[in-house]
Amino acid sequence: MERLFEDIIVVNNLIDVKEIKIINPIFICVISHTETSRIPGLTIAGANLDLIQQTPTADAEFLYYGKCKCINGVPATPDGKPTPAIITRTALNIASIPFLVVDAGVKIKPSIPFYSFDLHCGNNILNNLAMILEDVKKGYQYGRILGEQLTKSNDLVILGESIPSGTTTALGVLLSLGIDAINKTSSSMPCNPHELKNQVIRSSMQRHNIKFGEFKNKPFTAISYMGDPMIPSVAGIASGVLDNGGRVMLAGGTQMCAVLAFLKCLKINTKNISIGTTKYILDDSQAGFEELVYSIDKEIGVLAVDLHMKESSKRGLKAFSEGFVKEGVGAGGVSIASILKMKGKINGSKLLKRIEEEYQLKIGQFFSGRM
Repeated sequence: MERLFEDIIVVNNLIDVKEIKIINPIFICVISHTETSRIPGLTIAGANLDLIQQTPTADAEFLYYGKCKCINGVPATPDGKPTPAIITRTALNIASIPFLVVDAGVKIKPSIPFYSFDLHCGNNILNNLAMILEDVKKGYQYGRILGEQLTKSNDLVILGESIPSGTTTALGVLLSLGIDAINKTSSSMPCNPHELKNQVIRSSMQRHNIKFGEFKNKPFTAISYMGDPMIPSVAGIASGVLDNGGRVMLAGGTQMCAVLAFLKCLKINTKNISIGTTKYILDDSQAGFEELVYSIDKEIGVLAVDLHMKESSKRGLKAFSEGFVKEGVGAGGVSIASILKMKGKINGSKLLKRIEEEYQLKIGQFFSGRM
């Protein structure tokens, strides 16, 4: 791996960072919910099971306001580990990158202006189909419409997500599409609950009599049985952009692998797609991000950003380097885009300093003595 622009890591030789020109990027944050997140032990996104359903809404509100209206306080764990939206918000502001929020099936509507794809939230895949097939198709079709419009004014569309337990539903989709993702998915926790995830997916597949690769030629059905509303929505936006000559950065980790696999099954040309994530996803010894990505698409460019969280004086931020949270709300991709748009005038260390200032101002006051 080669370091260019100081803190952007090029995972392969398919991208020359020095040659990337970004003038008018836009970030699209797709927020969604799956009842699968109510299975205890799958996520730390939210202080308790009832608050988990508010996490995507809180993330979206935080991007706009630097605070939340749907909850009292801020989107952080009880001991001060913040939402990755704090990284995203900081990077967006530094580089003056505009953003939009898409509601792809949240339970609690955010108090912000947003696009709605008119989707129901995802069901618990242990008990039901994840989504009705009509909703899967609607999410994809609405996404294509939005993506086509975005291409008319933006030279790069950065796609991120906020959906608790999305790595579990991504695992189910990947397996049903014939991608070996067992023990390769990331987690918001330092101790990745692979055994629990595998058990959930195994039980769901057995319940529906689904075998590995059962839906490799039926990607919409795969999401209907095992996925969540975020996947077809993000994939739809990406395909709308790509089919109209635009560029896409999938900002995230495991969940974006499910999006990529879905697009590949649909024979979408992925030449102008890259993946942007954080170093903490790349370095996760309990997952297999690189192996997973290249089992789906050997030609895709992958970038990761080092935000120097290990050096942070804020314990809540330092936790990112210790295996907590790691990524989400497009944090890695937006940080990369901000560095590229500003032609290297900022780097990971400078971003960290601004993130720390944002943390102290917006979040630190709620966790004095635990920071």
